[in-house]
Amino acid sequence: MALRTICVYPNPVLREETEEVTVFDDELKTLVADMWETMYANDGIGLAAPQVGVSKKVIVIDYKDDKYVLVNPVILSEEGEVTGEEGCLSFPGIYEKVVSPEKMTVTYKDENGEEITRELEGFIARVFSHEIDHLKGRLLIDRVSPLKRQFMKKKIARRAAEEK
Repeated sequence: MALRTICVYPNPVLREETEEVTVFDDELKTLVADMWETMYANDGIGLAAPQVGVSKKVIVIDYKDDKYVLVNPVILSEEGEVTGEEGCLSFPGIYEKVVSPEKMTVTYKDENGEEITRELEGFIARVFSHEIDHLKGRLLIDRVSPLKRQFMKKKIARRAAEEK
């Protein structure tokens, strides 16, 4: 396992189209192991491959000691809406209220290629939705009002200037 660098907005890899995984091999298992290590080292509960610079449809999630590896996830249905605060490892220190589905049904494969269909509700549905958005190049900043988006961009620019 190796710790990978988290790509922070506005890194262009976060907007790239992700590729479907067609081979379930040791390379995929290494990516998944690295993603787990990177997510835990950064106190996350979910991480998508683009966040570590890999444009593939791979996600890891650990919520309440339930671990999920999602390869090529597809949302089959969404129901209802809830508003709640979300953060993102690619937007360190930024938390915003966003609307997410209350319930959803998702199908995906695990790292061994086994197909899984899962019905989700509440916070875990929000986490799945957030991470699947990453595979489409959709980010936290896209899910807020234009005014909040301006505020977030200024905060990010200010932080980047301070780090130089």
